[in-house]
Amino acid sequence: GGFRKLPLSGFFITLFDEDTLSLYLDRGIYGFHMRPEQIIGPRSRHYQALADYACAREGTHVFFFLKRRIVYGGQIIGSSTHGAFYLNGTNSPLGSKAQAPLVWDESHRQRYKPTDRPGIFTRPAINDTPVCQPYLIRFEDKLGLKGNSILSDDLYFELGDFPYPLPTNSIADMSFCTMTPAEVRIALRLLQEHPSRKFETSSVEPVELTKIPVAFHPEYGLSRLKEAENEAQLEFSMLANPKFLPAEIQPKDETLCRQVPMSAFKPSQMDRADVCYYSADEIRNGSIPNTLIELKTGRAGKREIEQVARYVRWLDKRIGPDSTKVRFVLFANSQNLRDWSMVPDYGKRIKPISFGVEQLSTIS
Repeated sequence: GGFRKLPLSGFFITLFDEDTLSLYLDRGIYGFHMRPEQIIGPRSRHYQALADYACAREGTHVFFFLKRRIVYGGQIIGSSTHGAFYLNGTNSPLGSKAQAPLVWDESHRQRYKPTDRPGIFTRPAINDTPVCQPYLIRFEDKLGLKGNSILSDDLYFELGDFPYPLPTNSIADMSFCTMTPAEVRIALRLLQEHPSRKFETSSVEPVELTKIPVAFHPEYGLSRLKEAENEAQLEFSMLANPKFLPAEIQPKDETLCRQVPMSAFKPSQMDRADVCYYSADEIRNGSIPNTLIELKTGRAGKREIEQVARYVRWLDKRIGPDSTKVRFVLFANSQNLRDWSMVPDYGKRIKPISFGVEQLSTIS
């Protein structure tokens, strides 16, 4: 028990219209639009989206980004030890495994067109592809900031003080990103001190949560990391259930982020670190991770080692001696140890860890 300090972790979610924002603020719920898929093909983006949800923990702050404004939603409800998200219906591998009931259905909103399958709809304004919302996050606001907004430029103006990109100012082409503690702290301060307009937090739309949704539980995921078919599934599995990880790289009450920019600003193809942890012992006000993990489902060789060496070199250049506080990990199925001799200066600073010999995940 006792009062747990709210973690400085955040979700930054792009929306396109105010009615949808009001609906989510009113019901304290949000769900990505995804293709209905029970069997995930090799080119599917399913696990990339799910890996974002996997970073959610009890208390994570939810911010919506709408037409140049950032609007506060609340704090996530759910587990503090594994992914705090919910399964909605059986149109996804996890929902299907859990036989999750459909408890939130936006298909009868006026802007969408229902199909003959419950929970699946098309979006005439966008395209004819059928989508559903197989995963939900739920949030409530204990800070009294729900609906408060700031101009996104106010946040970006302050992030300009950091000489490197952060997730929210390099979100181009993505509809969702996790936020570093630095970004969460600045956004919360601005929303408390200088909210510029209050958004409507009630909605009369006929969409309700009909039952308590099934919470994600590690037993609905993989039983071993070796079963992951691609990096996104590996990333999802270790973020959603960190007990999979060797003890030395299990996060301890840390903020979890994924796909964190780790390079200079550039027009496209920015280098992004797979998984980052930020702990209370902050580096550069929580804008730099304490642990950076690069993942590889197969064997890690020359390319992966060079990639992590690039992160080390970039942080040395940007933050000088502080970069020695960052722990760099290359987490792979196995490692090609001969390749480490190519980066002698950096090799000593990167820890190779393999999950070839892992313990079975203990379900808590």
